[in-house]
Amino acid sequence: MPLPPILQEDETFIAFDKPSGLLIAPDRWDKKRENLMGLVHAKFGHGVANVHRLDADTSGVLLCSKSKVALDFLSGQFQSKTVGKVYLALVVVLPPERAMKVVKAVRGPDGALPPEFTMDQALGEDERQPGRMRIFKGRGGKASVTEFRVLENFGRFAWVECRPLTGRTHQIRVHLAAAGAPVLNDVFYGDPEVKLLLSGLKRGYKGRADEKPLISRLALHASALTVKHPTTKEPLTIASPLPHELEVGLKYLRKFAA
Repeated sequence: MPLPPILQEDETFIAFDKPSGLLIAPDRWDKKRENLMGLVHAKFGHGVANVHRLDADTSGVLLCSKSKVALDFLSGQFQSKTVGKVYLALVVVLPPERAMKVVKAVRGPDGALPPEFTMDQALGEDERQPGRMRIFKGRGGKASVTEFRVLENFGRFAWVECRPLTGRTHQIRVHLAAAGAPVLNDVFYGDPEVKLLLSGLKRGYKGRADEKPLISRLALHASALTVKHPTTKEPLTIASPLPHELEVGLKYLRKFAA
């Protein structure tokens, strides 16, 4: 696989536009699986280090440092929770009876997601399912907060802006699933029966019998990241364009389901 596109770069940092499906670092279950940092180190050397992580199936901004000084300054902002993170997600608004039962599904008076809502549930590793996270009630888990804003409603789907205030593994995905609106195509926390098909949107659809979903990847994208620059200390925002597959899905939702 070629190195992903560079979004922004100077003498202290380099930011990549990570595609969905590419690991950040070697997988603990499969050490030989291709990963972004392996590609980066092969081209730029081991002085470049990733400042944070993204799930393998999430696309978008991945920030790397070019020196130990820059790494310490940037990673310190993640640890102190001063980084601005914006994700975009296409979610499935499930009937309450099909939603995760850990907390009550988040719904407005009309049965849709409210325009804005916050999920504040502690998260920790799921002992029964290694590699997955779960919500903890009472004791256990780590404090986790995500703010959500609905950008567009499409009936059983919604386009949502997500702003995690903490940085737990799978945080956005678990919080959305707990709200009863998992990310589309989330194999861990979503509804495997729900697919975004043109035949499900367009009346009188006359397409192929072996129709493929408009979006087959996890519909979660790390859209923008704001940090203080290692040298100037000024705010620096790095943005990633919406991947083509998500653009296509949104185009048809806006045309037939808005």
